[in-house]
Amino acid sequence: MNAEVKDYVTQKVNELIEAQSCCAEAKEAAKNWLDAVGTEKEAEAAKNLIAELEEDIMPIDGLIAFAGSEMGAQVFGAETAKKVLAHGQEIKAAGAKYCDCAACAACEAILEKKEDLL
Repeated sequence: MNAEVKDYVTQKVNELIEAQSCCAEAKEAAKNWLDAVGTEKEAEAAKNLIAELEEDIMPIDGLIAFAGSEMGAQVFGAETAKKVLAHGQEIKAAGAKYCDCAACAACEAILEKKEDLL
């Protein structure tokens, strides 16, 4: 991995860690990758990070379905769920493949560099 890619991914990994919507497992995988960069453990940590991000990133159709569900209303609150649903439909119409919350946006950016990481 060249220095430019390493710097970019490091920035996005830090954004992921700071994202309020980031789950504990993704934060742990991200921190483990940061700790492993430049060591013999980097390749394994990168594989673990990629696997976690691929599991966690929310496809836009999943976001729409969740926001429009009873569970979505319970998690977000009824009014916020309606806003999330409308936002999800709007960004899907504009071509989005994934949720655009801070965690998912960081995941998407990191996954775009997957081949460089592995």
